[in-house]
Amino acid sequence: MATETKPTLEIRHAELSDVNGIIALSRRVYPEEVPYTRGQVSGQINAFREGTFVAIYDGEVVGYAASTMVRENRVMAPHTWDEISGGGYASQHNGTGDWLYGMEVMVHPERRRLRIGKRLYQARERLCVDLGLKGIAFGGRMPGFRKNRKTWAEPDAYLDAVRTGEIKDSTLNFQMRNGFEPVRALPGYAPDDLPSGGHAALMVWRNPYYDPDAGTQPITRANPDVVRVASVQLQARTLKSPEEFYETVDYFTNIAAEYGSDFVVFPEHFTLQLLSCEDEELPPERAIERTTEHTAHFVERLQAMALSRAINIVGGSHATQVEDGDIHNVCYVFLRDGTVHRQEKLHPTPDERESWNIKGGDSIDVIETDCGPIGVMICYDSEFPEAARRLADEGARILFVPYNTDTRHGHLRVRYCCQARAIENQCYVVTSGMVGNLDNVSNLDIQYAQSAIMTPCDFPFARDGIAAEASENVEMIIVADLNLATVQWARARGSVRNLRDRRFDLYRTRWKDGG
Repeated sequence: MATETKPTLEIRHAELSDVNGIIALSRRVYPEEVPYTRGQVSGQINAFREGTFVAIYDGEVVGYAASTMVRENRVMAPHTWDEISGGGYASQHNGTGDWLYGMEVMVHPERRRLRIGKRLYQARERLCVDLGLKGIAFGGRMPGFRKNRKTWAEPDAYLDAVRTGEIKDSTLNFQMRNGFEPVRALPGYAPDDLPSGGHAALMVWRNPYYDPDAGTQPITRANPDVVRVASVQLQARTLKSPEEFYETVDYFTNIAAEYGSDFVVFPEHFTLQLLSCEDEELPPERAIERTTEHTAHFVERLQAMALSRAINIVGGSHATQVEDGDIHNVCYVFLRDGTVHRQEKLHPTPDERESWNIKGGDSIDVIETDCGPIGVMICYDSEFPEAARRLADEGARILFVPYNTDTRHGHLRVRYCCQARAIENQCYVVTSGMVGNLDNVSNLDIQYAQSAIMTPCDFPFARDGIAAEASENVEMIIVADLNLATVQWARARGSVRNLRDRRFDLYRTRWKDGG
């Protein structure tokens, strides 16, 4: 006799596999607002996985809560949702914070009978107690403010009326019944929340188990694992057959793997060497057609290398015609679990546009790996700070920059900008360039490079902000160990805190997808 299986409700930490479900939930809960983007939700999970919770009912995401950690002086000071949440990415998360700050709680409107909101709040409370924090805070909606503003014109006056029981506010009263107390109004907290007049109430729950003398607050709760990276400064070669190219790539991949590297990165346009085996130099249009013919085999071979060598390969870049018929400069990333990702170059150089008719890609996002999220910026992309900032906001602590420059001037443009990106975003930046000369390939004659692995500039890092550096114009491989926990320390307690000290009240970048 068959038994009926009832749907189950599970509250657990969010995983990256839940992102689509969380976005779908945000569309359902906030039908008149722009839903969260994939980058924002990924950023929230990557910044502080312990502070994100999902409610799963019968296999569907029906509830979500996102939190971050913040210092008390910032919690109690005037602030907006954009400022405290880093534009929704949780990039302002502070590993030394003493308050848990609730960025978001949402519940499927058809599942509220399951008391999912209450369960998510309880999960937050347990986390707050486990971490020994002072309490939980968030900006609470005041949906009754607008319709009562003739009587209480200012948000503080309205909040006082709710606090004393002179007026009822469905949301604030619900929070107060759940142990939260209103501390102050937060004017301009969420301009899009029209029923609240764009304002909010700072609501706090104080941890009854907090011991101010315990002295147990850890410096950081980030993943302390060290990631070993290798950068190949590759010599351009005139080849007799494509197989020579793959033998060279496999040689350096194997070397990096034998040194225990988690990642190996190759230069931009390194696959153009495949054109050197042609009988004659191909004109640009035919050259791109020929590289496109190599694409499937290139992906297949490097995917097999990543699997067999158990290493993640950042595959330089490959000029190819993509599905829509346009030509793009694409970095394929081959993970050691066999998955393949790709990142198109956003900003083709004037020469790439004119000589190869290369178009710019339309998106940039982190790539999830077994060492955490990483970002890829191809050469010229590194000279635009917006791209690196988005990747850092989404959780990347290592950015890989394959590049190809013909002169020292071009190399230094990439080099100086990558050093700036490492400082601005308090992250590691790994560059890989090509050297030498190459005949029989149109528009790729000479190369100049001095590849490097760069760090933020602060006490725990390399003295000059350079973890490793290749010699100029010599084929070689450089290797360095990158401590991700040190990056988290710098972002929370460094001499400067560039990523966290941005002025969201003055500026921010708005991407096409709303992130």
